Amino acid sequence: MTTPTASFAGRDVFRIGYGAAQLARLHDRRGEAVALLRRAVELGVDHVDTAEFYGFGFANDVIRETLRPEDGVLVVTKVGADPNPGGRLPLRPAQRPEQLRASVEDNLRSLGVDRLEVVNLRRLDTGPGLRPEGDQVVGLDDQLATMAALRDAGKIGAIGLSSVPLDGLRRALPAGIACVQNAYSLASRDDEDMLELCAAEDIAWVPFFPLGGGFPGLPKATEEPAVLAAAESLGVTPSQVGLAWLLHHAPNVLLIPGTADAAHLEANMAVGEITFDAATLATLDAVESRSNEVPIG
Repeated sequence: MTTPTASFAGRDVFRIGYGAAQLARLHDRRGEAVALLRRAVELGVDHVDTAEFYGFGFANDVIRETLRPEDGVLVVTKVGADPNPGGRLPLRPAQRPEQLRASVEDNLRSLGVDRLEVVNLRRLDTGPGLRPEGDQVVGLDDQLATMAALRDAGKIGAIGLSSVPLDGLRRALPAGIACVQNAYSLASRDDEDMLELCAAEDIAWVPFFPLGGGFPGLPKATEEPAVLAAAESLGVTPSQVGLAWLLHHAPNVLLIPGTADAAHLEANMAVGEITFDAATLATLDAVESRSNEVPIG
């Protein structure tokens, strides 16, 4: 068994949370979206990852409607991109300080709160996705100064980083960093040094694309022969093996798998019960890591 909780922004949370991006798939079935999020809380979820650009505000609306103060759920949001309805991608960079401030205000409004407990600054430095161009090329120090000022003003509680390289995290440490969200999976472990630094600094490591995939060209953990063999041996799915490996790999890893399906949600929440014997874990650890540097857009 892995440790069921880990430290995140000064509190202990269950290591399996919920990523709200997939709620957008239920846009026309709002009642189902609310019921799914309530079910997540019933199953033990006490941290939820969201953003204003998830479903163009729909995910935040559902969170505001569903979650109650007594649920004790840590809501983590992000800035650095804005909704882009009708675009080839559903989001566009919003890296400038005034855009970061506006995004914080947008999230405060749509979540219906006075303070955002944790806000991830989504950079565009590394991993799959967009890269900054023109006036969207903004120095990390300027962005951190903006985030720190928002924290000092009581608008946000803690600062996280997303899509950053190791040197960026090192430069940001004096600002106080609660978590790092980078693309990371069993099949793509370029950031191992950063994961170790986070563990040493009591920073939560919250991987997105935790199974790989997500975009064409990204390596997929669920296609690895070692993962398929472990899944068959244990009587679980390849996805569950990939998620369970992350929990076993480092004690500061938190998961935020997303889904719009209740059965899939329950399967995700069950991965904390999966154990590997030494031989299986060694075989999974030996899977070749491949790069996730796939430009999109």
